[in-house]
Amino acid sequence: MKKIILLLLFVSSLTINAQELTWHTDVNKASELAIKNKKPLMLFFTGSDWCGWCIKLQKEVFKTPEFVKWATENVILVELDFPRRKQLAPELLQQNKNLEQMFAVRGYPTVWFVTPALVDGKMTFNRLGSTGYVANGPQGWLPGAKQILANK
Repeated sequence: MKKIILLLLFVSSLTINAQELTWHTDVNKASELAIKNKKPLMLFFTGSDWCGWCIKLQKEVFKTPEFVKWATENVILVELDFPRRKQLAPELLQQNKNLEQMFAVRGYPTVWFVTPALVDGKMTFNRLGSTGYVANGPQGWLPGAKQILANK
């Protein structure tokens, strides 16, 4: 009985940890935070309410304790959503479309790792690399992300 209770406590703590991630939607605020904390941005281009591969990536990777630990230590997360059923604020939709064009996103999910910099009062992004859905959960996805970040 004690083992079952301990197991339930462990699983619930993992679930709580996975929910503690902060996904920013304002790229300018996220960029300021990234510069301050000397971390790159992880830009997640997604169709949160219609893209099956995006939902699969979220479930299999982004909501796992391994990803939460890695992301907390290494990146500032930014979600750039293109939903079909919910409506975004016009300025948020425009920001997301501008970034989608800037990074030549052709499909979802697309994840770009970038380092932001303020140059002459304008935010610029040094592209480190991109990825998308990779099978095998965090064990499949994280090595690629780590390799991209090794380029910074």
